[in-house]
Parts: sequence; C-alpha cells; structure tokens
Amino acid sequence: MKLPTSMEMRTIDNSAIEDFNIPGIVLMENAGLGTVRMIEQQCGSCKNTFAPIFIGPGNNGGDGLVIGRHLHQRGCQPIFFFLVDPDTLRGDAAVNLKIIQKIRLPLHIIDNMNKVETIPNLIQRYETRKNFCYVIVDAIFGIGLVRKVEGHFGAVIDLINRKDIGPKCCVVSVDTPSGLDSNTGKTLGTCIRADFTATYGCAKPGHFIHDGTSRTGKLEVIDIGIPQEVIQKVRIRTELSTKNNCRKMAACLLRKTNSHKGTHGHLLIIAGSPGKTGAAILAAKGGIRTGTGLVSLLAPRNLNSIYEISLLEAMTIPLETSTDFFLYDDIDLILESIKGKQAVIIGPGLGINESTRQLVLHLYHEAECPLVLDADALNILALCKTEIKSPGGPRIFTPHPGELGRLIGQSSEIIQENRVKSAKIGYKLFKNPDHDIILILKGAETLIVTDEGSTVINTTGNPGMATGGMGDVLSGVVGALICQGMTNHSAAVAGVFIHGNAGDDLYKQSGNGYTAAELADRIPATLNNLLPYS
Repeated sequence: MKLPTSMEMRTIDNSAIEDFNIPGIVLMENAGLGTVRMIEQQCGSCKNTFAPIFIGPGNNGGDGLVIGRHLHQRGCQPIFFFLVDPDTLRGDAAVNLKIIQKIRLPLHIIDNMNKVETIPNLIQRYETRKNFCYVIVDAIFGIGLVRKVEGHFGAVIDLINRKDIGPKCCVVSVDTPSGLDSNTGKTLGTCIRADFTATYGCAKPGHFIHDGTSRTGKLEVIDIGIPQEVIQKVRIRTELSTKNNCRKMAACLLRKTNSHKGTHGHLLIIAGSPGKTGAAILAAKGGIRTGTGLVSLLAPRNLNSIYEISLLEAMTIPLETSTDFFLYDDIDLILESIKGKQAVIIGPGLGINESTRQLVLHLYHEAECPLVLDADALNILALCKTEIKSPGGPRIFTPHPGELGRLIGQSSEIIQENRVKSAKIGYKLFKNPDHDIILILKGAETLIVTDEGSTVINTTGNPGMATGGMGDVLSGVVGALICQGMTNHSAAVAGVFIHGNAGDDLYKQSGNGYTAAELADRIPATLNNLLPYS
C-alpha cells in the first residue's frame, strides 16, 4: 500500500484535475459521500439524529460541508460550527458553502475563545429524547497542516477530546485527525482523538507512525475517483507492509517434495562473547526456525561448548586463536568459513575490543556475500565512520534508536521524534551505488529504508516485544530468508513483518512476558499461516 506525503498527495490531486479533467468539486463530492457511507456502515442509520460538524479553512472544511449535506439527505440534522469566517472559504469549499446556505442548514461561527465555551449549550438545543447525537465530524485541518494548533482551534479540539459534547457518539475525522502531521504522525500542539478516520485516495504515513496510531482510530481509505494511472505516475517513496505483499515475497519459501537441507541455504553467524552468548544463540534460533537448511556459528574456543549444548541443530566452527572474544588473528579461518554461505550475521553480543573492531571492519570491506549487521557491529562502525562508505557487498543494517543515534550523531530521543527522517539520514550514511544497502530502524512501527531512500512502514509487532533478545532473533530471520532465496529487500520487509507477526500471536495468547526464544519458536506457525505448506 502506497503512502503519499502531503506534497505527493497534492501532486496526485492536481494531476487528476489537470491531466485527467476530473473537476475538483467532483473529487470533493466523492470524498464527502464516501465518508457518509462509511459512517453509516460503522454507526447505523442516522435518521432522527443530529451531528455537530466542525469546519476549518480550506478543502478539508469543504469536505465537511458535503458530509453535512448528505447526512441531511438521510434524515440527520447537521450543525455546522465554522472555526473561520465562512466568507473566507474559496474554490470548491465556497461552492458547497452556498449550497448549505440555500438549504438553510444551521451554522454557528466560533472564531474566538469566548465562543468556544458556548458550543455545549448550542448543541444541547438539538438534543431531545428522540433526537440524539449521531457522530461528531472533525473537518478542521487536513493533511497540509504543518504549524502548531493554538487558540480557539486548539480549544475546540480539546473540547471534542474531553467528550464534553456527544459523550456517547463517535468522532469521525476527515482525511486525518486535525492536529496530526500527516507526514510524521506527530501531534502539532493538540490533536483530535478519532474513533474513525476517512482518508481520501490513499492512506498517509502519519496514520501509522508516532501519535498517528493512537489518534487515527479505525482507518478507511475512500476511493474518490482518482485514476490508478495518476497514483502510479507519482513516485511515492513510502509504503506500508501488508500481509498480502509479504505473502507474495514468501512464495519462494514453498518447498519441492525432493528438497533437502542443501537447497535451503547456509547461514553463518559471527556473534557472542562472555556474558552475551545468548545473543548468538537467539540469532541462530531465528535462523533455524525460519527454515534455513544449515546454520553454523563461529565460536571462540571457550564459548564453543555452550553453543554445542544449546543448539543441537546448528554446527559450530571453533576458532584457533580467539578464546573468549573474536580476534583478528583468526581472519583466514573466518574468511574460509564465509565461503559458500548465502548470508552472514555479524554483531549480536560481539564486543568492541580493538582486535574485534579490526576483524569487523575487514569483513565489512571484503566479504562479498550479504552481511546482516546488528548490535556491536553497528557500534564498531559508529566508532569508525570514515570506513563505512566502501562495503564489499550487500549490507543490511538493523539498528535500534540508540545504535542509529551513535551512527548519525543524534540522541535516541531525537531519533524517536522523527523516525522516518532519521532512518533516511542513516541510509544516506551507508548508501553505496555498487551494492544493496538496507537500513532497518527497529522499534514500534519498524521502518525499512531501501533503494533511493524508499521507506516501508511495518504493521506488525506490539509492546510485549520490548524485551532483550528480540533484535537478535530478527537478524536470524532476515539472514535465513536471504539464504532461502529472497532478495535482500524482500528479506528485510518480510522478515520484519514475520518477526512482528509471531510476536502478535504470542501477545494474543499471553500478553506481556513472552521471551525472544519463545518468539523464535513461534515463527514456523506464523510462516505456515502466511503461506500454508499444502
């Protein structure tokens, strides 16, 4: 699902109007009518009800006028509250204003703080035993809002959120909850908390990230008649990962009846150190449970027995010089071990001592196969930023906000404030014209930034995954999918989706408290549901 920014959506609207000769007022009519149909599906008949409709400037307010008119046609009494002087409306919104004026539908102008206080009393006039509040319609601000909401606009939004009016009825937002930045999902001062949002043509990035996930409510994308050719022509850089597109990506995981372990790839893991052997074990579990034919771990000598006991299905390759930590002295054996592997995971629990740094940088520059770089591998790169522009092959980076912050010189708080922008900055730091570069910014609404900075927003996962080891499992999942024939891009997008989906299954069963190892063990069932092996 493509998610255009406000600027991209403006380009889409203009193209529909100018290149395909679809009048803007027709698009507005379709938007309003489609919203009313959605409301009826969710809330039932509107006969013998009333609906407060809050009108702001611009076309968003015009959509609200169309909604009110169609509710009136169905037996509902719309009450328009204009938060701007109605005479300032222009274009298609002004045309719809004239229509409701000729029908003589009730309207009130709320253009200062004192008038805000009158809204509950004005609404009370319409409420009787037979005439109750149907819905509250938020048509104040649309997707173009970039400034902080203040003054009487903010006071009205707070009034709606407090349920001081229509305490039992739903709030329906037009295109996006007023006060939400549709590009970043951040609240601009204050923001409507909608029960339903009717968005037009395409969903927007802000509906799925930051505050948008809690403010949008149930999202419905309304077809307003924009031709698909228009949307395809605009290069939309953000999209949503969905079960359907991940199912298509996972088609390569279907197995022939005569397949064997050698046909499903060999994953190598370079991870672990004293006190952090669990990171390597969890990465291996992620790879094994995602279906890799073979998994091998390189192991410092003192850690080898731990891995052999903990991972019956994996193989270990004991190192010659490295006793507790990975040392550069074993570089020849490590390079030999990489041969024939379809992917290598490097970093979980690795440590950052000087010899380990030297080893990681050598592999980063020389290994030609895909490397999934996580945890301490990223911390090492953050200490050696001048080295990162010359990778030897495809690289998939999987930082959490703290690790990305160290790479781009920002605090994790700033990263979280604008995750999309931060992920794109991180991608540009690593971007290389000769090799696939993919950055996965972990966390709520994990982001995957791929070629030319295109961004995929993941839709799976839950707060129960906020526990140690989850990222280690994810690195194993992504590496395993590459080993089984997925492209690097598909492995990143589908891997994050599958990983989060497994967590969602566990969350439904037990709530918080499940472990990363349990999530790894859940992955086969999740894969089976995604693409049944029948």
